[in-house]
Amino acid sequence: MATVTISPKYQITLPAEVRQALGLHPGEKLLVEVVEGEIRLRPWHPPVRQLLQELLEAYPDEAEALQKTTGHDAVGYIRKLRKG
Repeated sequence: MATVTISPKYQITLPAEVRQALGLHPGEKLLVEVVEGEIRLRPWHPPVRQLLQELLEAYPDEAEALQKTTGHDAVGYIRKLRKG
């Protein structure tokens, strides 16, 4: 178990062994909660829908091509492909 110090700006630095064990990188988000008097931190993974939206916004040309291919109904398009 490691000890961390709270800075005057209420910041902490996660020890390297913790960052490495969880595969954390700068800029990633953590969920913070208080449970039974303890502070708990855990990696935050955004919902798949949010990730897809961010990808579509980052690549507008590909998003437009996807909409044309699927007829603006990606779910229906995938169902159709699965049925053969």
